[in-house]
Amino acid sequence: MAVGLAGALALTACSGGGSDDPDGSAAGPTPSAAATADSGGGAGGSAASTAPPGELEGSWLTTSGGKAVALMVNGEDAALFATGGPVCSGTAREQAGTHSIRLKCDDGTEDRARGTVDSVRGDSLKVTWEGALGTETYTKAEGGSLPTGLPTAGLGS
Repeated sequence: MAVGLAGALALTACSGGGSDDPDGSAAGPTPSAAATADSGGGAGGSAASTAPPGELEGSWLTTSGGKAVALMVNGEDAALFATGGPVCSGTAREQAGTHSIRLKCDDGTEDRARGTVDSVRGDSLKVTWEGALGTETYTKAEGGSLPTGLPTAGLGS
């Protein structure tokens, strides 16, 4: 499992960050790109995110239901990968001061189809997903490595 997640992170590290495409019209992340979510967040939403441009970019990791989840944002492109679960792709856009994530998953699930970014603070990202998932907290992965303190016990395929 760690090898698959590390591979997804390596793909992300190679596929973005240096784009000269200001309008986001270039091709987005490959289907193997990952996105992360963490069920460790609090309940309910907060005021609209006021994250500076680019603050949302990067690879974010969490665990949910015993599975690793990776959320990747590159410009306005977003992708999500959950071990043993779907691969999702879509957008991460800011409109009227609120950052929204819209994803379409290859298996048709809609658990993470629509989300609102509650906060981005340093290495922590909170997203409230519409529906049963509620708020998930993600930890930023730096330099293609897993963040410290990420719960990995019990992760299975």
